[in-house]
Amino acid sequence: MAYAFLAPWIIGLVVFYLGPVATSAVLSFTDYNIISPAEFTGFDNYEKMITDGEFVQALKVTLYYTAFFLLMYVVLSLFVAMLANRPGRGSGLFRLIVFLPSLIPLFAAAVLWGWIFNTDFGLINYLLEELGLPRQGFFQSPQQALPLVGMLTFWSIGSAFLVYLSGLQSIPIHLYEAITVDGASAVRRFWHVTLPMLSPVILFNLIIGIVLSFQVFDIAWVLTDGGPANRTLFWVLLIFRRAFQDFEMGYASALSWVLFIVVAGVTGLIFRTSRWWVHYEGRTR
Repeated sequence: MAYAFLAPWIIGLVVFYLGPVATSAVLSFTDYNIISPAEFTGFDNYEKMITDGEFVQALKVTLYYTAFFLLMYVVLSLFVAMLANRPGRGSGLFRLIVFLPSLIPLFAAAVLWGWIFNTDFGLINYLLEELGLPRQGFFQSPQQALPLVGMLTFWSIGSAFLVYLSGLQSIPIHLYEAITVDGASAVRRFWHVTLPMLSPVILFNLIIGIVLSFQVFDIAWVLTDGGPANRTLFWVLLIFRRAFQDFEMGYASALSWVLFIVVAGVTGLIFRTSRWWVHYEGRTR
């Protein structure tokens, strides 16, 4: 009887998850364009990445974005959460203002962002004209496109902010009282109480931030489609191009598996090193 209840879930897991994953692993060693039969090519798809200029560019763009995203998602959201954790009038409204944008889908936020910075009818260009300044082609500029896409990171910090706020409110107050009696300054309280007690939450947000930043696709696809001159060509956007525009399914599968290996390797390394900087209450190192 138990297997009958589990059967729909198991079938869904095999058909919609394990099956496609296994298929992509096999296709990564083939030359397959959907129309013609797959032809085994060994490691050619993986070797092709080394000389593929677009892959190198996508790797650079993704790494740049990841560094900026983690700065906002891990560091800025902690700072904002500490501000929101301070008692006082308006703290509830402040928390709502910070968290509310994260409820809006990032795709919709990207559409709104594109409208605000639109060259022809965007709000920013309207304000520039009112000030007597020339219009700017923000998303057509190789220098401005990636920073503007990165600025949408602010839209995503709400979830990290909420996790930090929950962690801050769970820190025992007697720890702050004890270190304050010893004459500790606010900086010392932060370094010796807040950070150690919050380190598991920091680890969680760091891992989530890495996974999210390496998988960014929708905002670049909506705003720039990887342009101009591939300045916003992210790794997943390159996979999309190769799979559904160039129909190089084998190469796209190889790109996907390398992405998985990179993300798994980075997260594994962080978990491995966390034993030296993450503090769990009641556990001795």
